Amino acid sequence: MQKIDINCDMGESTGLWPYHIGNDIALLPYITSANIACGLHAGDACTMHELVEAALLAGVAVGAHPGFEDRSNFGRTNMQLPPAKIYDLVIYQIGALDAFLKINGTKLHHVKPHGALYNMAAKDAVMAMAVCQAVKDYSADLILYGLSGSELINAAATIELRSCPEVFADRSYQEDGSLTPRNLPNAMIEDETQCVQQVIQMAKHGKVQAVSNKTINVQAGTICVHSDGTHALPFAKLIHQALQEKGIEIKPV
Repeated sequence: MQKIDINCDMGESTGLWPYHIGNDIALLPYITSANIACGLHAGDACTMHELVEAALLAGVAVGAHPGFEDRSNFGRTNMQLPPAKIYDLVIYQIGALDAFLKINGTKLHHVKPHGALYNMAAKDAVMAMAVCQAVKDYSADLILYGLSGSELINAAATIELRSCPEVFADRSYQEDGSLTPRNLPNAMIEDETQCVQQVIQMAKHGKVQAVSNKTINVQAGTICVHSDGTHALPFAKLIHQALQEKGIEIKPV
């Protein structure tokens, strides 16, 4: 039976207190992996602690979601940093989240970069290697989640770090396999039917239609739904149901 993971970026507080994690909690029954913000682009110690415990209780694999130190723009500002600085940022954030796994007697499952760090490393081999080396040096047991066909996946293979190719349920694609930048029209998918159709096309056939209408190849090891999306909860429910109806088992990597 074909298997696939559904992951979700979570705990992304905007700096307001208290940060209500109700929407994140509501999503847990429909996903199998949670990527929890580690405090630099968003989130804080309390949201990390609460979401780690909620995810573990729901049987959801917990991963770190490190980003640039950029709370004012939610980690979406491109930053040209030396590899050593990127390495340190990733190590620091993995360690912060992993502390809450440790006190619960378990280990971190994966690491998925956030925002600009993710998108830049997807195209920049040097940046991708800095991210992957940090993940492997922290723990060779971790899995790197990266954009399908990207430099992140290539770098992980080079250093023999386990990786999982990621596709997106609620984002549109460019012809080169990259995500459409959020500042461009149609970057986000808002229609439920379009979302489900894209997921099934990627999961069953390894293909996705770019905004240009060209069909491109992808590898779908894990499917991302963003918790801060307008339709996050209904999307997650529909995706979960549609995959099961297609005979695809939903489970962590």
